[in-house]
Amino acid sequence: MEDIIRQIRNELDQQADEKTRESAKRFFKEEVKTYGVKSNQLRKVAKEYYKKAGPIEKAELFRLCEELWESGYLEESFIACEWSYLARKSFEPDDFRVYESWLNRFVDNWASCDTFCNHTIGGFIEKYPDYLSDLKGWTKSDNRWVRRGAAVSLIVPARKGKYLNEILEIADALLTDGDDMVQKGYGWMLKVASQTHQKEIYDYVMSRKNEMPRTALRYAIEKMPDEMRKEAMKRG
Repeated sequence: MEDIIRQIRNELDQQADEKTRESAKRFFKEEVKTYGVKSNQLRKVAKEYYKKAGPIEKAELFRLCEELWESGYLEESFIACEWSYLARKSFEPDDFRVYESWLNRFVDNWASCDTFCNHTIGGFIEKYPDYLSDLKGWTKSDNRWVRRGAAVSLIVPARKGKYLNEILEIADALLTDGDDMVQKGYGWMLKVASQTHQKEIYDYVMSRKNEMPRTALRYAIEKMPDEMRKEAMKRG
């Protein structure tokens, strides 16, 4: 199986493009390692090599994912995210601690955070909602990506109208967080939730708009009608 990681890296090297690499770097405040592979090509690579790996034990799959994460390359982290999500039918409760450790140890930018949390962790939470209480615990982390993860792990469930109470509790816990990446994360969560629970999210925003950072507020109300947005943006 070591050979498959080598094959993936060779493939990424071959598909690397300097223009794409420089363009990708502009999306991040922090320095990122990237080959410069376009996202549509990257998805094909991830699926092709997942299929090529064939049926393997989950422990081995997780080991390969960890090796990809450890490289620090953006594209390799995306492949690890895709693989852990493709294995979602075999989710078991103990997997949560593995995912939590990856979030703490390896995630160092918003793109890896969102890709991993939206899909792998979000899918896990839908299967095992008892772990929502763990997401609430993440809001107290010193790690900005773990705090953001508490919110963005609920993006996909929020689209389905799920977990409104927990969404509001997480938003409350992150309400005055000073990190703009966290503010954008919970604002995004509220925005998505507003598409199925517009009144509840609007009422929540109106009751907290004087405390909520403007960054989070703008994200939260983005999909609301003009009049609602104007009222929400008024202070006092």
